[in-house]
Amino acid sequence: MKIDFETKFTGWTFVFASLMLWGGWMLLPHRIGEYIVAEDFPAVGEQMWTWIWIFRVHIFGWVAIIVAAIALAAKASKSSHRILITPGVGMLVVGTFTLALASAFYYNYGAWGVGMTEGKSVAEIQEFMNNILYTNQYVTCFVRFGRIFSGVGLVLLGIGLLKGRVLPAWLSIFTVLLGLAAMLIILFIPEYYEYYKPVFHAKAAWLLLMGLVIVRIGIGRPQEEAL
Repeated sequence: MKIDFETKFTGWTFVFASLMLWGGWMLLPHRIGEYIVAEDFPAVGEQMWTWIWIFRVHIFGWVAIIVAAIALAAKASKSSHRILITPGVGMLVVGTFTLALASAFYYNYGAWGVGMTEGKSVAEIQEFMNNILYTNQYVTCFVRFGRIFSGVGLVLLGIGLLKGRVLPAWLSIFTVLLGLAAMLIILFIPEYYEYYKPVFHAKAAWLLLMGLVIVRIGIGRPQEEAL
């Protein structure tokens, strides 16, 4: 199969999404947890501009996932199982966009809070933290549902890719399992935040594998030729 511009664009966008999403997160001088705490602000302030720019890279990783997923749906639009692939990509896009918005909250409040708490008394800092707690609580719902929506999308997408023989079977199955893991961890483990971390790394690996496989063998090549 000829590897045309559309295929190269789709594949390399998946690769760049992986590098920006995972690399941006891993290179952050300080990582904020599920809830912002007062101790985050001095830690962020130590390397303020480095933190800001690397976090921007991470956020654009989420954006690149959306671009790559839509490109994949467009490229696979002639698949016999596009009825699964298209809604799968749709759910993945909705979930990813929700996660991008949640990341933007941590990015904005992480940087803004440095100036808002600098030189303030303990009581003033506590008042500031109380004021952002409601918003932070709301954003944790964004994170949960973004991950679940993405998981649903990955399951549908993986099944569509497998049944339509769009990509190798092992990669399609990996897609389904990744989506199931994301959904089940959040739905059945109350303190899901720490347990979900391996899924984040697995998603970055999935993005990289998707990109490299697409660039190497294309989209829609018969499965037996791709293995």
